[in-house]
Amino acid sequence: MRRRAMHNERTVISRRLLLQRTGALGVLAAMQQLLPACMVDSLVPVIPPGIPSATLSGEVIDLQISEARLRVDNRSASAMTINGTIPGPLIRLREGQDVTLRVNNLLAEPTSIHWHGILLPFDMDGVPGVSFKGIDPGTTFTYRFPVRQSGTYWYHSHSRGQEMRGMYAPLIVDPIEPEPFRYDREHVVILSDWTSESPGTLFANLKKLPGYYNFQRRTLTAFFDDASRMGWWPALQDYLAWDEMRMDPTDFADVTGHTFTYLLNGLSPSANWTGLFQAGDRIRLRFINAAAMTFFDVHIPGLTMTVVQVDGQNVQPVSVEEFRIGVAETIDVIVEPRKEHAYTIFAEAMDRSGYARGTLATRTGMTAVIPPRRSRPVRTMADMGMHMEHQGMGGVETSGASSKPKSSDETIKAEHGNHKHGASHSAGQHEISDEHLMVRRHSEIPGHESVKHGPDDHGTGNQTIAEYSRNMMHEPGRGLEHSPRRVLLYSDLKSLAPYPDQREPEREVELHLTGNMDRYLWSFDGKKYSGAPDPIPFRYGERLRLTFVNDTMMEHPLHLHGMWMYLENGSGAFLPRKHTVIVKPAERLSVAITADAPGRWAFHCHLLFHMEAGMFRVIEVSGHEHGGYS
Repeated sequence: MRRRAMHNERTVISRRLLLQRTGALGVLAAMQQLLPACMVDSLVPVIPPGIPSATLSGEVIDLQISEARLRVDNRSASAMTINGTIPGPLIRLREGQDVTLRVNNLLAEPTSIHWHGILLPFDMDGVPGVSFKGIDPGTTFTYRFPVRQSGTYWYHSHSRGQEMRGMYAPLIVDPIEPEPFRYDREHVVILSDWTSESPGTLFANLKKLPGYYNFQRRTLTAFFDDASRMGWWPALQDYLAWDEMRMDPTDFADVTGHTFTYLLNGLSPSANWTGLFQAGDRIRLRFINAAAMTFFDVHIPGLTMTVVQVDGQNVQPVSVEEFRIGVAETIDVIVEPRKEHAYTIFAEAMDRSGYARGTLATRTGMTAVIPPRRSRPVRTMADMGMHMEHQGMGGVETSGASSKPKSSDETIKAEHGNHKHGASHSAGQHEISDEHLMVRRHSEIPGHESVKHGPDDHGTGNQTIAEYSRNMMHEPGRGLEHSPRRVLLYSDLKSLAPYPDQREPEREVELHLTGNMDRYLWSFDGKKYSGAPDPIPFRYGERLRLTFVNDTMMEHPLHLHGMWMYLENGSGAFLPRKHTVIVKPAERLSVAITADAPGRWAFHCHLLFHMEAGMFRVIEVSGHEHGGYS
């Protein structure tokens, strides 16, 4: 595709800009280290964590971005605040309104705000170099857009690691129609990771040594334990195989609890955020993972959680005892404490190197037992897609969405009541006609059988390939496979009502998730963003399938701006739609997309340093508008 120079100058992140962004992280780190802490503290205010934030609502909302020092557990570090707090203020909108948000930048560097999961015109999306140029120091940028949906979302900076430094906050959109579930009170639970090291320092350390923060590597003692369990020769073969690949089976998180403190609503575990209730209340907990680099496994001992919404979209209720929430995902649950007890909200980092913690209680000061941390998980060769042709489904017993999906023509008469409360009532959503009442409850799951990798090894930007890949939405993920609790699966998710666009995808685009841990490079199809500037073309109004193949040994939360991804999990006409999907190691996962949003949209891994290291692309939706679908 030939690119027009003037068009690129306005909208494409150039190689120079990407290098500038990466370089800026290092400059910020160096400047911070040169100044004594006392001098830095005297330049900017020091704020305690978890300051209660006002709720902002109305037609016009003003946000001010400034710098402060955040103190967490007797350590302070440079931070970015929204209206002086971390997290920033809760913005509460109403479906159907038009909103104006004025963002005033008081920093000495450019900034931005991205409205995560919100459908809006592409030039209001807030991604520097893609949808606008950013907000220069001392200037104000005005965002204007109609609110076309409802649910739990969040907003954050899309500039230079600022979200890791505190620029994140919840955003709730109340629906026009009554909610399809009942609750008496609600609490926002926003999870994040915090360190006194600057993002530039962390990134530089990972570039020098990718395992810099991994202090859970296997030891000689672990080898003897494995040998006694597996036998000497199998244990030795396993160790030699990992050594040959120059990989570590304990590599679950690039940045760990060695430097991170995990926060819940801006508070450390020792500070213990408390959400109040009265016995018998039905409590809605709006979980938001606003971390930069951390997956969390969440459970509340003594309480069952009923999942009612995922990524802002209503789903058919699912009762679980634990769920994994990837970076940038949101999950809404309802719990019903029957007694005047305290209950611990326990959000354990996926690599088990730490946890965030809060408490549900009937009065302040109450605490509950903190669960013991589990042993750190270990990767296996199945995470690299090895020998899967001999193991069927990778040697894992299937459940939920099975490897033998039911016929796609299996139908059931949907109840009219389900159609009243859609996942959200987007502007322009068509009424569901009578022929839609006969809807498929089951459908094929792309990749439910193992697929052998093609001959392309993706070049020097990629370290390994998954020999075989397959869909794993019916599996909880490494570290949860032996959980005694009922864990939420992607295969459990079904939209509350069928969406209007039930077309089969016209074409398929396959993207491989690639990386080189030795050099700390992350990419799609072996190419960093700076080496693959051409956008991925979508045609306006088309229905297509986007298939992700994970050739790395890490989970990736992939986020598409501007459009929904319909998770092809076998739910027929009730495919759930998401803005962020987790793709497991060696997984082949497909989503259906209706290209109903003209413009240029960011698509990337939402692990901050993976995006910064190159796992980023632009998707361009071109063509004439003709109504489309919602």
